[in-house]
Amino acid sequence: MATPASGSPLISHWSTVSPWGLNREEFSSGLRKARETAVKLDRDAWTAPYDRACLVPDFDVRRVLGRKDTRSMDRVTGLAVTALRHLLHEDGERLPGIGEDAGLVLGTHTGSAQSIMDFTRESLVSAKPFYVDPSLFPNTVMNCAAGQSAIWHQLKGPNTTIAGGRGTGLLALQYALRLQRAGRAETVLCGAVEEFSSARAWLDWHTRADSEEREKSLLGEGAAVWILESPEAARRHDRSGAAEVLGMEFGFAADSESARGVLADCVRALLNRNGVRAQEVWAVAPSQSAGTVGGAEIAALRDVLVGESAEFVSCSHLIGDTYAASSAFQVTALLALAEDGAADGRTALVTSVDRDGVVGAALLRTIGGRP
Repeated sequence: MATPASGSPLISHWSTVSPWGLNREEFSSGLRKARETAVKLDRDAWTAPYDRACLVPDFDVRRVLGRKDTRSMDRVTGLAVTALRHLLHEDGERLPGIGEDAGLVLGTHTGSAQSIMDFTRESLVSAKPFYVDPSLFPNTVMNCAAGQSAIWHQLKGPNTTIAGGRGTGLLALQYALRLQRAGRAETVLCGAVEEFSSARAWLDWHTRADSEEREKSLLGEGAAVWILESPEAARRHDRSGAAEVLGMEFGFAADSESARGVLADCVRALLNRNGVRAQEVWAVAPSQSAGTVGGAEIAALRDVLVGESAEFVSCSHLIGDTYAASSAFQVTALLALAEDGAADGRTALVTSVDRDGVVGAALLRTIGGRP
């Protein structure tokens, strides 16, 4: 097993709620078996422009979390709370070393677009604008999921919500690293969440560039979260870890034509700064964005890794476009594939490009075996 470099931040544990199921075991199994998750939408439950979507199976907030304190909890908050519950507990016991001083950095898009639209609609159709259910108002705030997650899991450390499109998961990881370097929190829980809803589906439909993109669109949902801590903290609590975070790099591309060059520059800078050669990259998890920007991403990776045999890892074609949670799922896909130890000590890339211009890359070194 590879030994973490002194001082390198460590992803010591991870979990997911995905269209494959409510825990990491189901995520790993679904990824390895390449199991498709798209289902036909129930028109009684969803008024969406799409016929199919990748939904977390049978997910109901009250059924999963119980009826206490969930009456007004929306779907995106329920997904986040559930993912963190599985991250923090094993065999019914809370993981050691994750106290109330732990930080939380959670990525999202707008929070819950459905909650925002439902609350706004209620203020318009009610007899008076203020005849709305006040218990639903917190769901309209972007940091609702992070705040509720902290309350549910007794986390009193720094609490931050990050929104940055498809690269949100990587931006959340970068923010968590900054919290650690600044001494704000030794241990940080981070990741990203995205819900499927009728509101999100219609927003996606109307913002797609053309009808061809709309026809190919397959939306998904879920949450991917992990524990970020120092190697010393992980060893104190007998966590061997899943991967070291060697570095991150971000840029901005004004259009899809410039995305290729911007991402290539980010990846080269990341490799050079860490003394990693292109031929040493074991795997790459690209964002697979739709349209020309996605093509630019693959072209950039081919430019940098020309002639090399890095494995391209993807889960979006199986669990759908999880948008704000997509790069977090890319990270966990690499961690899941590295669990068997075959890639122990090898480097892997996670890249992201977004039609709104955010470009990012992360370099990880895997630590084989189950953390």
